[in-house]
Amino acid sequence: MTNPDHPSAPRAVRARRAELLDRLRDLFLAEGFAHFTLGELAARLHCSKSTLYTLAASKEQLAVRVVAHYFRCATEEIEGAIAEVDAPAARIRIYLEAAAAALRPASRQFIDDMAANPATRATYEANAHAAADRIRGFIGAGVRQGAFREVHAALVAEMVGRTIAGIQRGEIGARTGLSDAAAFEALSRFLIGGLTAGQPEEEQQ
Repeated sequence: MTNPDHPSAPRAVRARRAELLDRLRDLFLAEGFAHFTLGELAARLHCSKSTLYTLAASKEQLAVRVVAHYFRCATEEIEGAIAEVDAPAARIRIYLEAAAAALRPASRQFIDDMAANPATRATYEANAHAAADRIRGFIGAGVRQGAFREVHAALVAEMVGRTIAGIQRGEIGARTGLSDAAAFEALSRFLIGGLTAGQPEEEQQ
């Protein structure tokens, strides 16, 4: 049987599956996913359960696929936002702003469901680690270019990664009262301020 995800599958079939993934992503972001049955999801999307089974063999696998789809789309948006940005400080600031924007549609229920499910939590944690790796790369490049003062890039990135994870899990908001977007903005200001302390203003752009 032809794999509907394979490039050789009919374009209409692939387009339909892509649309379903987008609709599932939006539904999960708004309402979470743990409480849904496959029948309820099919009813909400006005499709059959057999159609959902073309996306995944079980509800568990469907959740993993949709969460991975969300992070893949978010990563594409974030990377697109920094594609034309060269200045190290600006790259970090815009990266974190884009991350906040990508997270904004996610309800607390979605975050809680994602964290409670070992399979989706693994996807979430991999994304957080990838974000820390990107930040580490930005910091290292900034130090080499002389835009940032000398710091241990891996340590700073690890601290930032843990903060990002805390924001995504809702822990920072619960402890500080900040919205996720405000927390990302505060993190950006704190990080860039520390990295550029003592640097000429023109090097921080």
